[in-house]
Amino acid sequence: MISYIELSTIVKKMQNNIQNIAIVGGGTAGWMTAAALAKVLPSNHCKITLIESDAIGTVGVGEATIPQIRTFNKIIGVNEAEFMKQCQGTFKLAIQFVDWQKKGTSYYHPFGPYGRPINNLDFQHYWLRKHFIEQSPETLESYSINASLCNNNKFLLPQNINNSPLSQIAYAYHFDASLYAKHLRGIAEAAGVSRIEGEVTRVKLSDKNGYIESVTLASNKEIKADFFIDASGFKGLLIDGALKVSYDDWSKQLPANKALAFATKQLKQIPPFTRSIAQRVGWQWQIPLQHRTGNGYVYSDSFISEDEAASTFCKNLELKEGEFSPKVISFQTGKRSEVWHKNCLSIGLSSGFLEPLESTSIHLVQSTISKFLGLLPRKNDFEAERRQFNKQVDDEYLSIRDFIILHYYANDRKEDEFWRYCKSMDIPETLKEKIHLYQETGRIQRPPNDLFGESSWLAVLNGQGITSKGYSPLADALTNEKMTAFMHSTETVIKKCAASAPSHADFIKKYCPH
Repeated sequence: MISYIELSTIVKKMQNNIQNIAIVGGGTAGWMTAAALAKVLPSNHCKITLIESDAIGTVGVGEATIPQIRTFNKIIGVNEAEFMKQCQGTFKLAIQFVDWQKKGTSYYHPFGPYGRPINNLDFQHYWLRKHFIEQSPETLESYSINASLCNNNKFLLPQNINNSPLSQIAYAYHFDASLYAKHLRGIAEAAGVSRIEGEVTRVKLSDKNGYIESVTLASNKEIKADFFIDASGFKGLLIDGALKVSYDDWSKQLPANKALAFATKQLKQIPPFTRSIAQRVGWQWQIPLQHRTGNGYVYSDSFISEDEAASTFCKNLELKEGEFSPKVISFQTGKRSEVWHKNCLSIGLSSGFLEPLESTSIHLVQSTISKFLGLLPRKNDFEAERRQFNKQVDDEYLSIRDFIILHYYANDRKEDEFWRYCKSMDIPETLKEKIHLYQETGRIQRPPNDLFGESSWLAVLNGQGITSKGYSPLADALTNEKMTAFMHSTETVIKKCAASAPSHADFIKKYCPH
């Protein structure tokens, strides 16, 4: 039997559990957080309150995702087809980069692998060996099922077929972010989350330790909690306004600081990928939904004025000035020096901002939630958890930062001042080492928990024109005849599999029509 002393210790620990969490801010970040917390913290164990104001708008550019979103949706019980219907969603197999390396070039960053390994050696080394033998081998994308589907505007869910490229299909979504937040709100409220309409006007800090004790709304209603989550967007009402946590500025290496966003009618043919088109300054995105197309122009106002950027954007969308009224978004690339500070966790735009080039905004919300739940603290004495959490978040942000910098740095657009600046800027040592290792050996070194896998780094390194002088000597174990046969069969099977898939539009009509 448990002794009285042991029982008393357990009771004290339970009494020290977080029993009230207040989320300040709604939108995608707030409702993702609420839905996830409600899933793992039953309402009789912890009260979760979300405070948002209908009068405060959201940034609303997070319409493209990466495959990890599927894991999040599954955990909180989202039905994929129903969610896609409600959110006007389409499927995403890749990002297409147009004119990034130089004008006239194009490549995909596909989700999923290239080819398949042999003898535990990554496929890229066989492809590189083939390059040295033939000088002009098939493109890397010939060995990607995702890229092949994209080239033909086709889509298919992954199939449970052994050793088939169809089992390797990795996908994400495009969706209307406001509709996604609404969908998550329904899930969260059904699980016991309480929503309070109102705007936070005051934050009360403890005189003893500087922790947040409560927030007060414009109605003078005071809300107390054991732990607070700041999902208030760029304002950072808690993490910045109240707690004054500093911000690490990365704008020297990621100089874009403005975005214009504007929706147009749906495309006649809906591609299963996001399109990123490099401009004289910055880049333009195109995200296809069922009911409309999300468009944006990301740029640096140090190289182009807002009026000129708007004129370029309008022209690219083939609109007349009277039809064009884009949303203007100002941002500073970087992150909070501490994403979790005292009893406050910042999430989404309040924690930092990495431009949406690789569709990581929603993922970083998901990842932050996951890391926090993995280190869920009690009310007091959580310094060990807080330190570990902040280290994990720092590592992920820095890795994503390096990956995005690579797109800008490895360019050959000599005719444009903006791109010349990117080519000449000093880049992080961690990125220099990755580039150098690949150039010399064909190897890609990355931390174990790096968000982007070797195939992702390979796609961008190769797509941006960075070549390798060598490959692993283990690839020489195959004879030329066996290697040629292996490469040919891999390409042929991928082509046949892609040809068998339905069009993206037909798949949507059958699976998740709005």
